[in-house]
Amino acid sequence: MLDRYSRQILFPGIGKEGQRKLSSSYVVVIGCGALGSIISTSLVRAGVGKIRIIDRDFIEYHNLQRQLLFDEEDIRNELPKAIAAERHLKKVNSSIDIEGIVTDVNFTNIERLIKGADIVLDGLDNYETRFLINDASLKLNIPWIYGGAIASLGMMKVIIPHETSCFRCLIEELPPTKTIMTCDTAGVISPAPFIVGSLQTVEALKLLIGSNKINRDLIIVDVWEVKFDRFNFKPLQDCPACQGQYDFLEGKYEIIATSLCGQNAVQVLNPKLERLSLDKLAKQLKPLGKVSHNKFMLHFTIDKYEIIVFPEGRAIVKNTAKESIARALYSKYIGA
Repeated sequence: MLDRYSRQILFPGIGKEGQRKLSSSYVVVIGCGALGSIISTSLVRAGVGKIRIIDRDFIEYHNLQRQLLFDEEDIRNELPKAIAAERHLKKVNSSIDIEGIVTDVNFTNIERLIKGADIVLDGLDNYETRFLINDASLKLNIPWIYGGAIASLGMMKVIIPHETSCFRCLIEELPPTKTIMTCDTAGVISPAPFIVGSLQTVEALKLLIGSNKINRDLIIVDVWEVKFDRFNFKPLQDCPACQGQYDFLEGKYEIIATSLCGQNAVQVLNPKLERLSLDKLAKQLKPLGKVSHNKFMLHFTIDKYEIIVFPEGRAIVKNTAKESIARALYSKYIGA
């Protein structure tokens, strides 16, 4: 099977030994939007032996502008991103282990979801989960690679526990929601996540083969202005996470309802609910509004709101950005 990767093996930085290391590696990608699509596609084609792709969301038409793993048929089939990614990527490389998991990553499950991984890669669009990954990474001693993209800007940093600065060394506290640019306010053009995802992938390959050329700086790129900047951040001496204080992992900043980037929607999570029968819920909701469902998710329309429910009890409430309204609808129709 090494012939499959012959052009990659010819590259001196990898070679045959590096390729063997890649084939025995295990990577977790959290978030499969624009960044996660680039990362997952690249790692699958590079021959990483096992890849777990975790995403909580489903596919919409506005995703197709930048999320290259998906197509219109996936939307018609109402597939969650993680399932569609797994199906597409298994057609690309059937010789490796690819697993798509539809769930929200939170403090109750992250350790189980990333345990045993060689690297965790960030394909997210929110700070809460990044702080959570940072805590779990430090606790389990798993390197992770931060990445973000908004408008024409992108940023990337490798975080190696107890060696480099961590995410809380860069951003000490969770930023106020009103200060954070989102897809709603700033938009995003596809080259920004494409570049950042590619940079994350190459650093992942270096880590997996044990290269000594790991970039430890924060990289910031503006693809519209064609500018690259590098910043070196040393570990903060009083960083709580570096000192073993895992505030986010301990649930001190638990987010029950959170707005979703660019969707006029709110996700509602009930950590105490482990499983939900979509068949049973569909029967309960049918007299109240329009209902359709498959084994992956249920769509329920009531008044102007659309509620998408997943088997673990998580829901996305569309056509509102107000968390209070989303929580109220969840309690009324899904249950507290």
